[in-house]
Amino acid sequence: MSPSASTGTAQHDAATLWRTLGRHQVGAMTATAVDFGVMIASVEVLRAPPALAAAMGALCGAVTNFVLGRRWVFQARSSGILPQAARYAAVSAASAGWNALGEYLLHNAAHVEYVLARAVVSLMVGLAWNFPLQQRFVFRREKVPRR
Repeated sequence: MSPSASTGTAQHDAATLWRTLGRHQVGAMTATAVDFGVMIASVEVLRAPPALAAAMGALCGAVTNFVLGRRWVFQARSSGILPQAARYAAVSAASAGWNALGEYLLHNAAHVEYVLARAVVSLMVGLAWNFPLQQRFVFRREKVPRR
């Protein structure tokens, strides 16, 4: 392969990665908006207790993020939905743990204001954990066996 051909492939791969990362971030923001919207509507309109409303919002946000990841971000509709959902749940559970740990370290230990700490931790976990694991594990491309 010539150097220009490999450079072209590398540029294409980098462009694809950036496009996918951008879509992932849009999906995450959309899921967050759904999460907060459902939570607020549940409290204000349905008069649900805030803790229950937060759980309902988180569930709706997670479903939104999963569907966007499967259909739009990673375009991984050829794989089985149930195995993907199980992998998504595992990655999301670990993500919640990373977010809680990061919040504790930044807010409680380093005394960063809690909303700022949450924003910083969320961005870091999203880029360092959620995106790579969703790309390489949750919505990985299934290898087609050679004949």
